[in-house]
Amino acid sequence: MVVKIRLARFGCKNRPFFRVVAADDKSRRDGKQIEVLGFYDPLQGKDDAKRVSLKFDRIKYWLSVGAQPTDSVENMLFRAGLIPPKSMVVMGSKNGQQSANNHVSPITGEILN
Repeated sequence: MVVKIRLARFGCKNRPFFRVVAADDKSRRDGKQIEVLGFYDPLQGKDDAKRVSLKFDRIKYWLSVGAQPTDSVENMLFRAGLIPPKSMVVMGSKNGQQSANNHVSPITGEILN
């Protein structure tokens, strides 16, 4: 059983409210969930404390046992400081010159070798 940490949508039409949940990979978006790990309210102000609330200890537990966060949850966890940023790879330039795959620091933008 593959466990994903993802968002489950609640709320009314045009008034979304999301719960951060640990759920089986094969279950529906709003279906059966294993555990509620927090919530996200996109309609609150960006600086409002009620916008995002996460149970850090439980999220760390699920990550330690192999749960995979979705892209949107991964961005939230990065902003909260729970996970490091993804490494970015520079492919080729638009003028056709091929360069070796260089890793780029997502914070500073410098090429890492």
